[in-house]
Amino acid sequence: MSSPFHRRTNSSQSIHYQPEQPTHLMNQPASLQRVIALPAFLLGTFGVVWILSISFAIASDQVPGAKQKSPILIKNATVHTVTQGTLPNTSILVKDGKIAEIGANIQSPENTEVIDATGQHVYPGLIDSFSAIGLVEIDSIRASIDNTEMGNVNSNVRAAVAVNPDSEAIPVARANGVLLSMVGPTGGIVSGRAALLQMDGWTWEDMTLRADVGMMVNWPRFGGGGGGGRGGRRQAAEATEGDADSADRLAPLHTLFRETRAYATAKAANPNLPTDLRLEAMIPVAEGRLPMIVNANTVKQIQTAIAFSKQHSLKLILMGANDALHCAALIRETKVPVIVSGVYRLPSRRDAPYDSAYTFPSQLRAAGIQFSIASDGRFGASGVRNLPYHASTAAGFGLSPEDAIRSITLSPAEIFGVADRVGSIDAGKDATLFLCNGDILETPTQVTKAWIQGRKVDLSSKHTQLYEKYKTKYEQQK
Repeated sequence: MSSPFHRRTNSSQSIHYQPEQPTHLMNQPASLQRVIALPAFLLGTFGVVWILSISFAIASDQVPGAKQKSPILIKNATVHTVTQGTLPNTSILVKDGKIAEIGANIQSPENTEVIDATGQHVYPGLIDSFSAIGLVEIDSIRASIDNTEMGNVNSNVRAAVAVNPDSEAIPVARANGVLLSMVGPTGGIVSGRAALLQMDGWTWEDMTLRADVGMMVNWPRFGGGGGGGRGGRRQAAEATEGDADSADRLAPLHTLFRETRAYATAKAANPNLPTDLRLEAMIPVAEGRLPMIVNANTVKQIQTAIAFSKQHSLKLILMGANDALHCAALIRETKVPVIVSGVYRLPSRRDAPYDSAYTFPSQLRAAGIQFSIASDGRFGASGVRNLPYHASTAAGFGLSPEDAIRSITLSPAEIFGVADRVGSIDAGKDATLFLCNGDILETPTQVTKAWIQGRKVDLSSKHTQLYEKYKTKYEQQK
């Protein structure tokens, strides 16, 4: 989506522009095709070698799990259900990709694979509430960044279809229990539609749990207007200037929703009306069926976003919301959920305590605001593996361990409307879970087995391959 070889066409997907190439190149990987399409004078011998090394370095070798064929019984584990508390010495029966039964004494059907999990823990698959995994491979290499589209309104863009199932970051993330992630585009005002993806699959269709969970929107920032002045006249003047500033900056969004509703009405009256894909994609948002996931951090941004959503009868999810505690009553009253975009960050205000980002989740909990925690931050997709440690840091600064686990399992599932399928260990839900040798919030804990919809997941990754390689090196040097 950000590649210089990218264009928009009259379809609901983003399509990469491919100049005409010799037929012997057509079966090469897409990343290699784009490179070969560059002018020859840009490609010296060194350039070709470097590009080939990058091309092969970002394609993972893990084979996606096969569909479950026989039942699996996990016996004698400590099961963290999230909804029913923590159950010691409990067994889980998995059949046809679903959790069939949970209990102390479960009779195993014929041909059941029995796993003795004595001393181990079972958790539901962790859910990252926002990341660019599969869209961004290496932050410093522009050709591997595909999460931003040209232009200000790109509602027709869908993150799901642009995801690279062979990303090296995916196996690394799931090796630490992160089995699902909300993946969304960025850039412009209306960035496009986010998807909730499973961290295993041959294609984007295999990986998609829900293709459209929300429309990503970057809320306009508003200028100063703070401080000063004594006396009612000056304060009134500043308030008026602020309102005018708000109206001006929000004008494109108001226009977009008016045009969307007019387009929907005209389309209903005349089905043969030419299709406008950007307005077509906005219809579910305008009708309140698809939420806006609004990146808004300041008090002014949060207040205007909520007011805008009420004016247009929209569903709203706040992303970031660093100043949420300064308007907690408004957020609680309107029941708007908040996605905390990372706990490892600096304070958002100059006068904020050093630990304000760490205590933010516990303060949201105390304020009665629904929230989940994302791994979003400076390290991008490569940092998704650290999701449980964002939650554990919040647990170290006031959030209970149970609420910390909930913030990366059931809470995001509720926010994205998939709590009937994932987010907790309950009979009837997808068997998307993992087995580990300790508390997943603690860094020494290792994930030993994982399943996504009952499919056994390969837990090897670039990290484990390098570990084995250099372990062998030092063994040979003894």
